[in-house]
Amino acid sequence: MSSSGHGHTPAAWTGVIISFIGFCVAGLFMVAANVPGFWAGMVLIVLGAVVGGLMRLAGLGSTPKRSAQATVPAGVQPQEG
Repeated sequence: MSSSGHGHTPAAWTGVIISFIGFCVAGLFMVAANVPGFWAGMVLIVLGAVVGGLMRLAGLGSTPKRSAQATVPAGVQPQEG
């Protein structure tokens, strides 16, 4: 399973780290009964997803894998049966 490279990119690490910090901030302020601090943490969680997505679009994420159909050479017909 580790050979698939799932999540081993700068975009994934950055997005998860920012979201994790936001989760910790929101949790801390929720326990402290501080509503603005809680929502600041929630904004950080969303910001982590946005930053990770933008980094992926910038080429720092993994490339999508092609389907099995895309690897069949042109002119080759699949067998029926």
